[in-house]
Amino acid sequence: MPMPQTEIRPEIVALLCDANFKHFLETGTWSHRDGRPFSKKEQTLIFQATRADLEELKAQHSRYLEYVRPYEEAPEAIQRFLAPFMEQLEEKNEEKNLGNAHEIMTEDERAEFNRLLGLMSDHPRPFTAYAF
Repeated sequence: MPMPQTEIRPEIVALLCDANFKHFLETGTWSHRDGRPFSKKEQTLIFQATRADLEELKAQHSRYLEYVRPYEEAPEAIQRFLAPFMEQLEEKNEEKNLGNAHEIMTEDERAEFNRLLGLMSDHPRPFTAYAF
């Protein structure tokens, strides 16, 4: 009896990363995330996935979720970051606007503010095999 394969196979992990895991009854296959159905060769290959392949998919997806988290948290983070500056402006009876808040920030605070703004304006890269 042959020993089960325990090495991670990148071609299978790449297919797993690109699968939407919805089985289409009309085609009898899974499909890629862009909607293309798996070819017969891809369908056969993906059903050969081992525990090691699935664990690698899970590890890559976990790293991707860590990568995406700052993008998802940016709107709330910028509100928390700006709150003390807006309070300072209210205490000084100054007009409450972002321009004034930016003026009272230190260089490090402006850098953090710009980082958070960047996260809010950029979009994270999509989940791709072996990118994270």
